[in-house]
Formats: sequence, C-alpha cells, structure tokens
Amino acid sequence: MKILVAIKQVPMRDSQLRVNGSGQWIDESNLSFEINEPDAYALEEALQLKEKQGGEVVALCAGPERASQTIREALAKGADRAIHIEAENLNTLDTLGVAKLLAAAAGPEKPDLILTGLQSDDLGSGQTGVVLAELLGVPHSTIIMQVEGKGGAIRVKRELENGWFQHIEMPLPAVLTIQSGSNKLRYATLMGIKKAKTKEVKKVTPADLGGAPAAVSEIEKIYAPQKTKQTQIFEGDAKAAAAQLVEKLKFEARVL
Repeated sequence: MKILVAIKQVPMRDSQLRVNGSGQWIDESNLSFEINEPDAYALEEALQLKEKQGGEVVALCAGPERASQTIREALAKGADRAIHIEAENLNTLDTLGVAKLLAAAAGPEKPDLILTGLQSDDLGSGQTGVVLAELLGVPHSTIIMQVEGKGGAIRVKRELENGWFQHIEMPLPAVLTIQSGSNKLRYATLMGIKKAKTKEVKKVTPADLGGAPAAVSEIEKIYAPQKTKQTQIFEGDAKAAAAQLVEKLKFEARVL
C-alpha cells in the first residue's frame, strides 16, 4: 500500500505572534516552526498502517525552503521519501489553491491512500483534505480515529458528537483527515535521523506542477482581538440569578 501524507510547517504553539507590516499576515522573521500537530497524527497513522501491511509512506509538503526541516523530521520518524513543493508566501493562497498544488503533486504518485491532519494550527479551516479528495475524484472521510486495511478497501472509525462513533468501509484510493490524539506520537530515533539524510526528497515548484493557482479569496486584515471587560448584574433571588447565569454560559459564552 502506498500512503501519501500531507504535512504542513506552522509556527510553534508557544510562539509570540505579531502582525507584519502589511497587516495581512504574521511576522515570521523571529519565529520557530514545527510540524502541524494534526498532520503529525496523520503521519503516525500512516506509519502504523505500513508496519501492519507493508508498503511505502511518502510525505508531501508545500512551503518555503525552511519547510525542509519538517520534511526531514517526517523522514526520521519513518517516512520512506518526500516531495517538497517549494512555494514561498503560501499564505497568499486559499484552501482551493493549496489543494490544487497538493493534487498536482499527488496525482502522478497514484497513492492508495492519502492522509492529512484534520486541520492546520495556523488557519484551521479544516477543508484542505476534503477539497483535495474532490480534485482527485476519490472518496473521503473526516475526523478519523482509526484505520484498518481490508484487502482492497479500508474500514475507518469516525468521531461524532457526544461520544458517538461511526464505522465505515471505504474503497481505495481514498483521502482521510485524521483526528488529533488518535495515536501516541513516536519520537525520531538516532538511527532514523541518520537514515533521513540519505532518503530522497523530490523538490518541485508550482511552475513544474502547471503554475501557481489563482487565489479566489484574500486575507484583508489580521489583528489581535481587543481585550474588554464587561460586568452584568443578575436581578432577583439566588435561584433566578443562577438560572440566568447558566443561560448566559450556555448560549453566549458557550462554555457549558
């Protein structure tokens, strides 16, 4: 089974983010980067499937030159080879534009299965995997907790709401978006790090894939939300005030 895993490099979670001069993206000059956590779970799922059924795991990453660090991490954990779409200013593309790049690189590989994280930690649209499946014309399923191979098909476990799960059998090829926390992530071993240096990383540009897609949406402005304080006094006795408080927490704050 050939499994292709789409991974993304994002700012580290504890980074102090600042808006850049244009006001349309963050200032990346002094940031540290890491693999998108949901994509790390997709990679782990792919590696476990390979260990059970054999085959090949190919990491696919679109991003600037610095993304090679994240690609090497994936190779050190066990991916067999990688494809790096060297694209600067990836944030200027919308979900459809990014998915078109990934589809153009994935198509010639003819993978049996494509895995992505459920969403990215930076933009969090949760759409790239679904759009990728549509572009490739293959079935897809989202919020996957477990994948089992069944001959020329797979059986997946989807997470629903309120502790419910759904089990689905799907034909191959297919695209799955993997839920975070579905497995325990492995660390790269010293031997894995050494082997990663000799593994193939195929570098392509958007021009090699037919040109950079035109964005159909644009980020006009990003900004830190304003901090405000608001006090509200509930009238009536303790029982009535408590009922009003619960209603506010449920339908306005949405924390219950």
